[in-house]
Amino acid sequence: MTSGEFVIEAQGLTKTYRNGPRKVQALRDVDFTARRGEFIVVLGPSGSGKSTFLNILGGIDHATSGSIHFEGQDITAFGDADLTRYRRDHVGFVFQFYNLVPSLTALENVALVTEIAANPMRPEEALDIVGLSARLNHFPAQLSGGEQQRVAIARAIAKHPQLLFCDEPTGALDSATGVLVLEALAEANRSTGATTLIITHNATIQQIGDRTLRFADGRIVEEVSNPTRKRPDQMSW
Repeated sequence: MTSGEFVIEAQGLTKTYRNGPRKVQALRDVDFTARRGEFIVVLGPSGSGKSTFLNILGGIDHATSGSIHFEGQDITAFGDADLTRYRRDHVGFVFQFYNLVPSLTALENVALVTEIAANPMRPEEALDIVGLSARLNHFPAQLSGGEQQRVAIARAIAKHPQLLFCDEPTGALDSATGVLVLEALAEANRSTGATTLIITHNATIQQIGDRTLRFADGRIVEEVSNPTRKRPDQMSW
């Protein structure tokens, strides 16, 4: 059972894939807790298990063993319908590629989520949080890569999720544009109070987090708290 100070807690999380006759262990007995509103950076090389970890926490993938409790409920025991509700009502996702609908404006892309969410904010409010109030009626082809990613962030936070999970959100961007995207994520974390996890290869990004987890070989091998969290524009690149 998740304690009051934690929004999500994982115990003994393991994920095993089959590759022909071989078994591949993507996660190995991972324990994890996150407080409400915490901003966590997850580092590790490709194949270290960090994306699998995020996907299982977000209800996209299933653990082989272990448990995840979200607000007192064991989501690893959920069926498909309950997992769909969990993702819809409680989790916002931001991926490396923006996945915007090209025929819809920025406002309409965000509104797609608010139409099905249980407790949405206005699409205009979500776009204002990420600094795009002046681009509401622009189509994705009229926006830069960084602006498209900020629309994706607005779409993720517009349903007021308790959890905001970001998989390489700056991976396709140059450093200057990446700073703008990280500023949008930091503001989204501050404004909504969503517990935010960012997975990345870029160790520089850990400067803006409350805590850093480092993955290797399917395990958390290092966990470091950051008492002097920086703003994205203060990072040392």
